[in-house]
Amino acid sequence: MVKQEDRAPSRLGRDGSGSRYDFRPVTENDLPMIAAWLAEPHVAEWWDDPETEIAQIREHIDSISVEPLIVELDGEAIGYLQSYDPHLEDSHPYSDQPFGTLGIDLSIGRPELIGCGHGSAIVRQFVEQLFEEGAPHVIIDPDPSNGRAIRAYEKAGFRAIGRRQSEYGDVVLMAIDAP
Repeated sequence: MVKQEDRAPSRLGRDGSGSRYDFRPVTENDLPMIAAWLAEPHVAEWWDDPETEIAQIREHIDSISVEPLIVELDGEAIGYLQSYDPHLEDSHPYSDQPFGTLGIDLSIGRPELIGCGHGSAIVRQFVEQLFEEGAPHVIIDPDPSNGRAIRAYEKAGFRAIGRRQSEYGDVVLMAIDAP
């Protein structure tokens, strides 16, 4: 009989899919990979010019308001995720959200992983971690024409709370609250 402590750790993710995601800080060495992802048509459609975005991500590496992360699936980099506090930036368009709110953005870099359920699973797992760390409210702001992202975020538990027009363009502001 195998004792509980002798068993291999479960490879099941929190979504029960068998996938487990890890989130690690972006380093300067990750920037060429992120730039390649930003050039992929499924990502380029929703992000600004890759050079501009990479410059901003580089600035965020040492930022206190934005945490840039690489999403890994079983140790392999598959996407970019960032978490931010809208209350740490002057005149952020979402600073009207409750104190403690964190915002997130996600892009799955590898095209073959699109449409497989990773988006909602990654977001669900990351949001659970934010809640465990004390965040009371998490927001995400997809483009209104990005139906795939909106459906993924709804599947992860987000609900639309309004439309916004900001420096980021027209967005659907979506939120989820800690249980």
